Amino acid sequence: MLEDGPLAREQTIKVTVNGRTYERTVPVRLSLADFLRDHLHLTGTHIGCEHGVCGACTIMLNGRTARSCLTLAVQADGAKIITIEGLRAEDGTRHPIQQIFLEKFALQCGYCTPGMLVTAIELLQDNPNPNELEVREALSGNICRCSGYQAIIDAVLEAARQGNAAWTDWSARPQGR
Repeated sequence: MLEDGPLAREQTIKVTVNGRTYERTVPVRLSLADFLRDHLHLTGTHIGCEHGVCGACTIMLNGRTARSCLTLAVQADGAKIITIEGLRAEDGTRHPIQQIFLEKFALQCGYCTPGMLVTAIELLQDNPNPNELEVREALSGNICRCSGYQAIIDAVLEAARQGNAAWTDWSARPQGR
């Protein structure tokens, strides 16, 4: 490894992912998506376009959604990250919105689902009572290849109707793997 500085090719990072802390030495140009998938084996974060357009790689980075394909792993040094795997409790209990997506048939092939769920959680944290237009706008950066948008929108609206108080608690506490 070269010394730290502008010519360094690798850097040691420390991140907390889904409540667990990891320290790894990574190439400075490694995307956060590739780090999560290849180094931590958290393959629920999908890689679609690698240009930040499709939303499949959306994760929570310090409490806000981020495109992990556009974020370098070294940029996440010191961060708290929640991936789709972190939504489930250690006992296997689904996050409330995961259960609603299941009940409302808001998943088809599942490729967009992790990004949709994480984006929907952020929306509901920021706006617990969105209308349909606000849900559509919030999810507009996430592409569903199966075009199951209406079921997804219906699921988010149902989650808002249920007014589940667990949104903030589930996103903040350590979960899953």
